Amino acid sequence: MKSYQILFLLLLIAISVFPQSGKNEQTIKSGWNFGALPAITFDNDLGFQYGAFVNLFDYGDGSRYPNYEHSLYLEVSRYTKGSGIYRFYYDSDQLIKGVQTSMDLSYLTDQAYDFYGFNGYDAAFNKNWIDEDAADYRTRMFYKYDRKLFRWKIDLQGKITNERFRWIAGFNFLNFKIEKVNLKKLNEGKSGSDILPDVPGLYERYIDWGIIEEEEADGGFVPTFKGGLVWDTRDNKPNPMKGIWAEAVLLISPNVMGAESSFSKLSLTHRQYFTIIPDDLSLAYRIAWQTTLLGDVPFYYQSQVITSVMKGATSEGLGGSKTLRGIRRNRVVGDGVLLGNVELRWKFARFQFLNNNFYLGLNGFVDYGQVTDKIEFVNPLSPEMSSIRYSDYFEDHVEQMHISYGAGLRIAMNQNFIIALDYGIAADERDGDSGFYMGLNYLF
Repeated sequence: MKSYQILFLLLLIAISVFPQSGKNEQTIKSGWNFGALPAITFDNDLGFQYGAFVNLFDYGDGSRYPNYEHSLYLEVSRYTKGSGIYRFYYDSDQLIKGVQTSMDLSYLTDQAYDFYGFNGYDAAFNKNWIDEDAADYRTRMFYKYDRKLFRWKIDLQGKITNERFRWIAGFNFLNFKIEKVNLKKLNEGKSGSDILPDVPGLYERYIDWGIIEEEEADGGFVPTFKGGLVWDTRDNKPNPMKGIWAEAVLLISPNVMGAESSFSKLSLTHRQYFTIIPDDLSLAYRIAWQTTLLGDVPFYYQSQVITSVMKGATSEGLGGSKTLRGIRRNRVVGDGVLLGNVELRWKFARFQFLNNNFYLGLNGFVDYGQVTDKIEFVNPLSPEMSSIRYSDYFEDHVEQMHISYGAGLRIAMNQNFIIALDYGIAADERDGDSGFYMGLNYLF
């Protein structure tokens, strides 16, 4: 069944089974509650996910509901395309009184991490090279490499004058291990035309050409420290109906603790929420810009998206489930990038089940992004080369806005545990076709 058929079927089931209107009296939750599910989801970039995750919420005496005292999230899962998530996440404003404390400890593996080059459309994408039915097919793994990432991240926020105006601080220790796709492992149990050809992919070619330098080709350790300011007037964090959430974050990565380089980046993000129909319909948008200020950023870090707090297992792109839905993961990578999302959010049904409050929501969205500051590198190829066609890999000065659009479904329990399904379509075939994603939480 195609991804858009899966989403349409889920929408029909949701609309037909559950009540369509009415403001049911909510049960005030107290003490510990949890949402636990088998991790049977689908991501267009990663494949089907299997495993399990559990999210526990402590609502204390219930006087702050739907705000919680503590949240603990644990996930162990794998994807059929070779990725794995082993993650523990903690969030609370009670561990340190007056300070929002978030901690993430994760080990993420990806046997086929997407790599399309640098600077968006300036890096040519040839769909036929990964299409097994095309005459000039090379390998499905041409735009991939193997990545393993260990992450330990702590984020802190505390008030300056009141709860709305806050300071941001934190650190993020990342250790990347990069290598070419392990074809031997992926070809186990396969025969005939199913075997992946042993041909060099884009990652290997970039190393051969010197675009990716030898010392960073296999990954490395990246320690980052950040500080910033946030203005937050949201009425509800998981799905605000009104308010502003804006932040400015300065990130510094010093050449310490075995890091291979040093650099600094600036990230500015503005999110705003408008009520159209009280409790039911809202309009939300996000616009974010981040750029490199100083230093040399390792190629494997350039896909990271800087935020004050993580909304999922990863915060990277542009392209994929958390940034540009429907556009290929990491399609838009540069020294500076612009990201925008606009969503119309409708809560169309509310009900209670097993003494828990549920609502169902539908989203319509438009996502867009562009490289604003290009990664500079010495290109060893010239347009006149005969052995390798320059236009197969590079197009000069063609980068422009990348746009996608689509729709999604949300299933929320007690306003905090939110299952998310999105289907996005790329507006330009150079970005791919479409993507279907199942995960957690609203995008922003």
